[in-house]
Amino acid sequence: MPDSSHDPLHGVTLEAMLVELQARYGWDGLAQRIDIRCFKSEPSIKSSLTFLRRTPWAREKVEALFVRMRQSR
Repeated sequence: MPDSSHDPLHGVTLEAMLVELQARYGWDGLAQRIDIRCFKSEPSIKSSLTFLRRTPWAREKVEALFVRMRQSR
């Protein structure tokens, strides 16, 4: 079993990721980086979380962007 301390997403909730990404890029910036409607049409944390929890491919893209953002610091 891999050591979870090396996992950049360990202990980070989807909501925390989304809040941090939105604070850094804004909704427009997120929509440019990940082409999904929940970032373009009346975006909110709540509606985005609902969509991302039901849509694995979109969640993977958000997680990948979060990891890239954290690595670029």
